[in-house]
Amino acid sequence: MANDYRIISDGSCDFTPEQAQKEGVTLVPFYVSFDNNTYKKEHEEQSVDEFYKTMLNNPTVFPKSSTPTAEDFYLAFLDAVKDGQGVICICITKKFSASIQSALIARDMILEKYPTAKIAIIDSTVNTVLQGLFVHQAVELRNMGCPFEDAVRRLELIKSTGRIFFTIGSMDYLRKGGRIGKLKGIAGALLKIQPIITLMRGEIHNSGLSRSRRQSREKVIALLAKHIEENELDLSRHSLAIGYGSDYEEAVSFRNDVIAALKGKLNEAMLPIRQIGATIAVHTGPLPLGVGIIHTV
Repeated sequence: MANDYRIISDGSCDFTPEQAQKEGVTLVPFYVSFDNNTYKKEHEEQSVDEFYKTMLNNPTVFPKSSTPTAEDFYLAFLDAVKDGQGVICICITKKFSASIQSALIARDMILEKYPTAKIAIIDSTVNTVLQGLFVHQAVELRNMGCPFEDAVRRLELIKSTGRIFFTIGSMDYLRKGGRIGKLKGIAGALLKIQPIITLMRGEIHNSGLSRSRRQSREKVIALLAKHIEENELDLSRHSLAIGYGSDYEEAVSFRNDVIAALKGKLNEAMLPIRQIGATIAVHTGPLPLGVGIIHTV
């Protein structure tokens, strides 16, 4: 069959287990730890709600994450290959994590035993809810019967269109997690500074600063509106989502602001709200908020 392949993603895509089951996606979770010794698989051993609760109750403790192992990917690939299926595996940007390296090692291990297996490993160049939107595009291709090689080609074509415009509560978690990157120019000594950040092509970029949450939200929306206008984007050919951390009510309010600012170009059905999981929250803290957008296949 043309669509006889399985969609696998590392846990950075922030699908809930229920969403993964509904869309027929196999998740390979990251590990998270608050004590640097005990690492738990996200969702399987550590729920996202429990993670945020621990983070909020322990603001001076900075959690860490660990990539899925090659064995984790191997077992997911093996299950598909034994069922006679190909594999399209989508991973978080390699500039943030070695997850894709684990997947590549696992593919080589599979090919030693099953040399005719079809396994494509895709660096999504994105993460979190935007990676989820990208994974959903893979699901759409599979469900419409798109052949394996064509699906891989089409996914590779759209991944560079992905953008996340977002803000966080403080720089502390990015700094502790070693993900400060191109934000080094921000005056880190200013305690109340809230950065405005753009993720594109696998890297985070400084898109401004704010001293209040309200201003941060407004600047994030302005970045999205500018991106849409300057690139003359047809939103009917794009997939979007709101990403949030621990505050769902703020996410709802933010979505309303986005819809109002874009003056009828979006509605609630076109702008779902997705929770950012523990894998990324390790670096953003409990208060990330933003919007992701990517071209559809």
